[in-house]
Amino acid sequence: MHFYDPTGERYGLPTYPFRMAPTGLATRRQLREQNLRPGGQEIAAQIMWRRGDRVAYLYRIDLAVAKRTASPAQLAAVGRALAARRTCPKCGELQTYYIPRRTGACLDCASSGSAQ
Repeated sequence: MHFYDPTGERYGLPTYPFRMAPTGLATRRQLREQNLRPGGQEIAAQIMWRRGDRVAYLYRIDLAVAKRTASPAQLAAVGRALAARRTCPKCGELQTYYIPRRTGACLDCASSGSAQ
């Protein structure tokens, strides 16, 4: 077991091989699945694999805090921003797709030549 270093002498942090982390530790993604976030805690350990090219940091689950939820005003602002990305600046139509940045207009306006 090449990356097994539970004391952290070799890598500076307690290190475990892929899929061998002890219980009570989780990655950010695993915390997010449980509606948690690290909450400012220090990295507790790490997982290494692929000859040390890949590293995932682990956090203690018991110190994790609940994810923050967006306020109604924040959700409305995100909705307006996403709608603006779908509104063609040439014809003003709201599209079902994001306006390509390359053309700067919806596909109809870009193909008719009025985008340039």
